[in-house]
Amino acid sequence: MAKISPVSIKYMIHANFTAEGALEKPDVIGAIFGQTEGLLGAELEMRELQKEGKIGRIEVDLERRDKMTVGKIKIPTALDQSETTLIAAAIETIERIGPSDSQIEVERIEDVRGSKREYILERAKKLMSEIKGSTDSREISNEIKDSAKTSSIQEYGDEKLPCGNISGKEIIVVEGRADVVNLLRAGVTNVIAMNGTKMPNAIRELGKEKEITLFVDGDRGGKLIIQNVSENADVDYIVMAPDGKEVEELAGKEILMNLRKKVPLNEYLKREGMQRRENNGNGFQRSSRTKELSDEEKEKLKKILREIEDSGRAVLLDDSLNKIKEISVRGFGGSLRRVNEKPYAIVLDGTVTGSIIDSAEDVGCKVLVARNFAATSNNIKLLSF
Repeated sequence: MAKISPVSIKYMIHANFTAEGALEKPDVIGAIFGQTEGLLGAELEMRELQKEGKIGRIEVDLERRDKMTVGKIKIPTALDQSETTLIAAAIETIERIGPSDSQIEVERIEDVRGSKREYILERAKKLMSEIKGSTDSREISNEIKDSAKTSSIQEYGDEKLPCGNISGKEIIVVEGRADVVNLLRAGVTNVIAMNGTKMPNAIRELGKEKEITLFVDGDRGGKLIIQNVSENADVDYIVMAPDGKEVEELAGKEILMNLRKKVPLNEYLKREGMQRRENNGNGFQRSSRTKELSDEEKEKLKKILREIEDSGRAVLLDDSLNKIKEISVRGFGGSLRRVNEKPYAIVLDGTVTGSIIDSAEDVGCKVLVARNFAATSNNIKLLSF
């Protein structure tokens, strides 16, 4: 089995789990490999990824609490952002570890390289201050200028989102801290990160008073972020990195060139709709999929989601958002088909997979609410709180 080099690690998935009964570490690792098999296709098969050195040694720490076993899981990866988030979402679908019912929740995805860069920068500054004498080295001068740009990174709001100077009326929203650092290096200061793919409340609030340009990676993960953010916040413009490239990898000239090519959100959605009609006959008709939800209705859905957190349940609602029934997420498709009154909206605890979306579409559901989504839909409004 190939081993991942510590130098190659890009991201670290941090997850927590709880299980009924006594477990050992091999039970947890076996569940991760066994129950994610076949979920994401051959290219993202975890056993093969580990053989190829794209996933490192999985670390598990656990302890017994009464009749429960709780613990933490760390999975190092050398994959890109979108592939890493898919792996993270996949392990949240695990429902049993060994003989016990269990639940896994991803706490965060750490950009390991970002931590290394911060250490390198701080250490370099200290070493620079200890140098005696002077030098006219252009390289050192450029390093100091670069350090001055990236040292201006701040944190915004209760969620401590990495950002530059966002006091103006126009801001650029990116995915992670590494993207913020890269834009600051290019001289673009009005930038803020979501700190992952989950939609922060702070971004939603900023969209009410500022013009938002969403700048995402040039891959499928970037398109998923556009759909999620544009349906949950007021977005004005869209910018995508070139195909296959991440925002954090772009050179300064590429960043500025792509920002100059930003397109209005409606134009982007129209363009995507035309493309989908050519491919499979289904346009992206965002405005006609369902009625617009009021702020009061969104707050009600958010409250229901908080109430069922960590329950492994799903709440079915009619078009007035009154409760029809509550079912288990396990065996979701079968339970949903047996419900007499078909739901207008579903609020679900856990990660929404492609099979869950398919089942919801089959019964005519119009709104699906959850913490995380591992798939997208052209027919259902997806809300992440």
